This record gives sequence, structure tokens and C-alpha cells, in this order.
Amino acid sequence: MKETDDIELLQRYVDQNSEEAFAALVTRHLNLVYSVAMRHVQNPHHAEEITQAVFVILARKSGRLHGRVVLSGWLYHAARLTAANFLRRETQRARREHEAYMQSILNESEPDVWPQLAPMLDAAMAGLGERDRDAIVLRFFEGRRMNEIGAALGTSEDAAKKRVTRAVEKLRKFFAKRGVVVPVAVLTTAISANSVQAAPVALAKTTTVVALAKGATASATTLTLIKGALKLMAWTKTQTAIVAGAVVLIAAGTTITVKKVNTYERDRNSWLTLNLTSGLVDQSVPQVRILPTRFPRNPTLWGNAEFTKWGGLDQPVSTMMWVAYQWPPARMVFTAPEPQGGYDFIASLPQGSYEALQRELKDQFGLVGRVETRDEDVLVLRVRTPNAPGLKPPKVGGQNDWNVTGHYVCDDCPLSTDTPPYRGLQRFLEGYFNVPVVNETGLTNDFSIDLKWRERGHRDPNHDALKQALADQLGLELVPASRSIEMLIVEKAK
Repeated sequence: MKETDDIELLQRYVDQNSEEAFAALVTRHLNLVYSVAMRHVQNPHHAEEITQAVFVILARKSGRLHGRVVLSGWLYHAARLTAANFLRRETQRARREHEAYMQSILNESEPDVWPQLAPMLDAAMAGLGERDRDAIVLRFFEGRRMNEIGAALGTSEDAAKKRVTRAVEKLRKFFAKRGVVVPVAVLTTAISANSVQAAPVALAKTTTVVALAKGATASATTLTLIKGALKLMAWTKTQTAIVAGAVVLIAAGTTITVKKVNTYERDRNSWLTLNLTSGLVDQSVPQVRILPTRFPRNPTLWGNAEFTKWGGLDQPVSTMMWVAYQWPPARMVFTAPEPQGGYDFIASLPQGSYEALQRELKDQFGLVGRVETRDEDVLVLRVRTPNAPGLKPPKVGGQNDWNVTGHYVCDDCPLSTDTPPYRGLQRFLEGYFNVPVVNETGLTNDFSIDLKWRERGHRDPNHDALKQALADQLGLELVPASRSIEMLIVEKAK
């Protein structure tokens, strides 16, 4: 059997330092480890580093692995922990365009659900026990027969079938709670067909060389991965031992209270804090959730650096709608009553966060958005005095676009942009006046703007101070008008 061969090869490596035996193990399980890494980091170079780190860990710990271990399950677990450690250390900057992520949910007779499952698969697997996880890896990642799974797990074929069935049902419920509702047959087919992908051909050789050297020839990044993953694996093992020890004491009649820390739930809720930041949003485990707020009167809204993930505290439904549809708030109209109250929300999938948040809003509130061109009252931005001194050439390397009370700064940006993150003076004015602003200045250059005015609050309902500053400093004016523009219509789902 393959599992017996694994242990025999591992034993040959331990007893005889057989490089041939270890190379065979690398070749056999390389695709499994590489695929876990790729699902986490979506970057072939980083996935290769993680793969090498995992096999270095195997080489180092090989002498301590007992004969009953299912090596493929052990390697899967080690790969997931190593990749998780990598994601904690580095913020990924390269993401595929989210438009390419989502296809139609129902293409033909059967949905292509893998793009929805992939970002959450490893989080779902992390919630399984070791034996359930081993069973899933053997059955659907490696395509093993039930009698082989039973032999590997030290049980009967019928028991293996029951364990696989229960484990699959746990996965199905995990995905259903996150808005991906699929039949068991579709779920297992998608995992079997897509969970393991081919690693680069040369990776087997380089990984074997690095692993046999116990990491001595590894890069600094790989060594850091190894160190962090070993600590994480040790901590996971310690937690298991604590819980097992508590069970023994209880069985012996000793009364003891042990609070088992659910690390997944802790990680899943790490963003639920008054100290929410862009970094916490970016590093949150992949999820999409909308909850009644725990932080009333403390509104906070953050997007990650690429504006592919968002999180907020005590936000109205209208805010979640414009985030989900990536639409300027002033160009959104509710034709259905907006639900009242504040909500905490997170949309942190590696890809497809916007579409998933749209589905969550539809499921929870029955609201959807559609774009419609209609005549609206707007403010038209025009040039009043050409070549005003406040419109300066952009600063070299400048990127700032921010505002505080009575002060707007843009170091290097156009007057308006039509794509996220919607930088520029036009978008600032639109948010400030809460009225669509149409740019008819004809100015297409980038500028450096430092606009100041005396904020008078409710004593200045028409915002005359800001309008005067626009004229005096930038030579621009805002003129009321009517224009035919695209609006996001928020309505009840049909």
C-alpha cells in the first residue's frame, strides 16, 4: 500500500540516510503540498518557498514520526500551518483582478463552484479533527479507495466510509454558513477535480536538495518560514496534549475545568475590535460576515491597500451597499426602505469579496443593486479662473489624498477617477456635499492640491466657505445643474 510505502521510505531515510528514499517521498507528495501553499498565497514563487520549507521540516522531524502516521495527512497539515505562518508575516500585494474571480453561479446544468470554494477550503479543513482531515485528504486529494483509507486509518472499510461521509457533511455546513450552498456530490467533485494541481517540474529536485541539507542551503525567507511553522506546529501539539490530559483527569474522577481555546474562532473574530485597521482587514481569515454592531457610536471603515477587502464597525446598510457594488455613495438611491441600525461587517476573501458581500446583503436584507441612467440634480465642477496658483504640478512620488476638517490634500492625483479607490477632488466634493459632482473642467493632468477653508458646520449649510476657497485657491466653481448620469438603484430582490 502507498501508506506502507511512505513509512518504509521514511524509515529508510531515517535509518540509512537514503537520499533516494527521501526524493521519492518528495516526488510523491510534492503536488499536494504545493497546492495547499498556492491556495493560501496565490503566488508560485511564495508557494515554492513554502513547499521547500515543509519538506525541510519533514527531514528534520522524520525520526520522531511514529509508524501509524498518515504521511499525506501530516504533510497537508504542515503545509497549511506553514502557509498560514507566511500570511501572518507578509501582506500579499499581488491579487488577481476580482472581476476574473466570479463566473456565473449556474453556467449550465451544474454550477462551477470551485472559485467560491477555493479561498475557504483550507479554513474549512482546519476546523476538522485530525482523523477527519486525513480521511478527506486520502479520499478526495489523493483519490484513494475506501478500503485503502480504512487500512491507513487502522479501521474497517465501513468505518472509513462513515468517517468520510461525516467529514464531508462538516465541510458542506461550513460552506453553507458562508453563502456557498451546494449538494454533497458537487462539493466532492469540485474538491477532487481541483484541490491538487501540478507543481513546477524543477521544484522536486530543488526541494529535495534543500530538504536533505536540513535547510542549510535554503534562502533567508525559507528559513524564517521553517522557524515560524515549527513554532506553530509545536503550539498546536501542546494544545492537543492539554485537552487530552484534561480528558484523562476527568475519566479518573478528578474535577477539572479546562477552557479549550478555539483558535479558528479567535482568528475569525480578530477584526472585531475597536482598533480595527487596514492591516487587520487584510490579514483576516477569508470570510464574509454581517453582524449587529458590538461597537455602537464607534463607526470605523477600512479597506486594505489594494481595496480588494473591506471591514467596518457600526456601519449602516447604505455603506455596505456602496462597498459591495464599489459605487460612489452620492450616486446611490434606495427605492426600498433602508434597514435601520449599525452593523459590523468583513469581506476578506482573497478574491471576489465584493460579489460575496453583495450575496450576503441580498440574503440578510433582501437588497440588490442595479445601475440605471437617470436625470439627477448635480453640481458641475467648472474652471472659473484659468491657471490658478492652487493647481500645482504633482509632487514627485506623492500619493496622498486625504481630508480633515477644513483641509483637503492631494499630492499627485487627477481631479477625478472612475475606478476604485476613487481618488481626486471631484470625489472629495461629492462626498462632502453628498450630491453627484460632474467634472466639466476639461483638465486631465495630475495635480498637487492643498485646499484650506474655515469650516463653519451648521452655520454654513450651503458650504459657502468651501466654495469660496475653491474659487480663490483653485480657480474652480460648483454650479447647480441637471445631468443624465448612472445611479445605483438599491431595491428589493425579486
